Amino acid sequence: MRVSLLTCLAMLAFASNSILCRLALKEAHIDPLTFTLLRLASGALILSTLVWCRSSPIQRGGSWPGAVALFLYAMTFSLAYVGMEAGAGALLLFGAVQLTMLLYGVAKGERLTALPIFGLLISIAGLVYLLLPGSTAPPLGSAALMIVAGIAWGAYSLMGKSAGDPLATTAGNFVRALPLGLIGAMPFAVTLQWDRWGVLYAVLSGAVASGLGYAVWYGVMKHLQVLKASTVQLTVPVISVLAGVAFLDEVMTLRIVLACAVVLGGLALVLASKQRLRGS
Repeated sequence: MRVSLLTCLAMLAFASNSILCRLALKEAHIDPLTFTLLRLASGALILSTLVWCRSSPIQRGGSWPGAVALFLYAMTFSLAYVGMEAGAGALLLFGAVQLTMLLYGVAKGERLTALPIFGLLISIAGLVYLLLPGSTAPPLGSAALMIVAGIAWGAYSLMGKSAGDPLATTAGNFVRALPLGLIGAMPFAVTLQWDRWGVLYAVLSGAVASGLGYAVWYGVMKHLQVLKASTVQLTVPVISVLAGVAFLDEVMTLRIVLACAVVLGGLALVLASKQRLRGS
């Protein structure tokens, strides 16, 4: 029950990142590079403070591979959301996450039968349908950036399975990712812009939805199989679609509804197959 509750909280945090990023970029409250920098900086600050305040001694957590994956995800995530809506972006993001983590699980020897393979193919079909040319399809450039973000996030999630201290590991990754963000933004320093609302959205995304949310996710990852950890994240697009309609005045198009239904239908098959294997 505790793992299930924490998993739900992590999924809400992931969806919140999409909403906060779109809120910030939609009305040009902030540019994507500054949003990423403030997101990484506020996440590093809140997590480092929590680690410092703990009474039990810890070793310095995180790693440079984890930091690179985190930076690549955060930067491409922000750039992609300049040109696409929250629901479509989240669906592409976590579809790419699922594929990355599933392929890793298969490479490591996780048992995969006909039913989850069929479910995976259905999920892929839903993502392909979302990208088919049409008036409601997201721009291909933004879609490509979001797929890269999904691959990076999948790699970052997989690194969390070996994290001994989720809070310290996440803090270390954020601290290491911050100078990468600064280096990436330096060539564009004269074009950076922000207002108070943009800063607020970026800080909420970094400190709460990212920093604390990722620490919770790293803690949950140790208790989940790779396949289940990848598929459960496909609930995030549904949350993002509904939140986008409620808070961003986005339109719930037939394309996004059908794509979500197809992708989540594949998710249901994958999860059902895992339950059957566990009961046998």
